Amino acid sequence: HSINSPLQLNCIAPTLSLFTMIPQILILLLCSLLLPSSCASTAPARKLALVKEQPLVLKYHDGPLLKGNLTVNLIWYGKFTPTQRSIIAVFIRSLSPTGDQTKTQLPSVSSWWQTTALYKEGSTTITLGKQYLDESYSLGKSLKPSQLISLSSKVGHRSAINVVLTAADVVPDAFCMSSCGAHGSGLSGKHKKARFTYAWVGNSQLQCPGQCAWPFHQPMYGPQSPPLEAPNGDVGVDGMIISLATLLAGAVTNPFDNGYFQGPATAPL
Repeated sequence: HSINSPLQLNCIAPTLSLFTMIPQILILLLCSLLLPSSCASTAPARKLALVKEQPLVLKYHDGPLLKGNLTVNLIWYGKFTPTQRSIIAVFIRSLSPTGDQTKTQLPSVSSWWQTTALYKEGSTTITLGKQYLDESYSLGKSLKPSQLISLSSKVGHRSAINVVLTAADVVPDAFCMSSCGAHGSGLSGKHKKARFTYAWVGNSQLQCPGQCAWPFHQPMYGPQSPPLEAPNGDVGVDGMIISLATLLAGAVTNPFDNGYFQGPATAPL
């Protein structure tokens, strides 16, 4: 599933303002798009004069979810600076912090991530796993979906989500036209029977920051209000974080297109 209009998020040298602003945005996003009936049932009803607003409820389609201990492996495709890689790595670690990292003021990124435990089968604990760098653009700068899946296979899949992160000068298929990133599944192993989950997220700074890095860049359409300051001073990577957060939540709750989603299976939301 793809996303085409993200909010934003970030992290390197995390600050209080960062970890208070972002979870609030993400909680609103998750409750509006991703939560099962347990979230919808707690929302206060808004009464209208003529039409009663119906809560958004995602239906469970009886498929497996990704619960328990899960590793997120990162495949960096193209040129990223060490600082850019650190921003995203710190965000991944902040989803399920340990030790002194748990002592953060609420709301926090981890408290937002705990919202996914409202789905069946309990919580998902995220650990940052391996990181693979492909700075030579081994598959070129225009990538088809099959090539993104191939890149996601550069590291092991067991109990993991492999995330392909494409640099600002890379053009994955449909990027900036209909999506800022996507998650999906594939088959691996000798007999292609083992299912795995992957995601990809693109850096939009040079191509469509008004679509995939809002509100840290003016939107492509609508009111042109001044953008918010990118907390890490990197519009593209700060925009990647919110896309990544949304896709990880989607991958955990609907990894194989038969988990939680709204609408028909041919075009799930």
